[in-house]
Amino acid sequence: MGMIIIIPQIRYLGISGITLFPFIILRDKQLKQDKRIMNHERIHIRQQVELLILPFYLLYLIEFGIGLIKCKNRQTAYINISFEREAFKHDADLNYLSERKLWAWRKYM
Repeated sequence: MGMIIIIPQIRYLGISGITLFPFIILRDKQLKQDKRIMNHERIHIRQQVELLILPFYLLYLIEFGIGLIKCKNRQTAYINISFEREAFKHDADLNYLSERKLWAWRKYM
């Protein structure tokens, strides 16, 4: 689920990985073995598919923008995006995707 691409330069964004459907982009190949990071990114793949991809990015940017206006802090705005809240809460649960209900991210709004 998700084609994995290694792009070391994303480390300059301060991130380990990013999901841009259908790709999971990681800063180094060792992260492919990190089950928690991979699960986090796979949760994002599922979210993106549920929203037919483009609406996901639109909602993501809107939530980030609202958070940035409210908090005036990029990290706080990022952490409070509903998609991220779901992924961070469940990234350690490797069974989450098999049990996850459709549109589960909505309860994190």
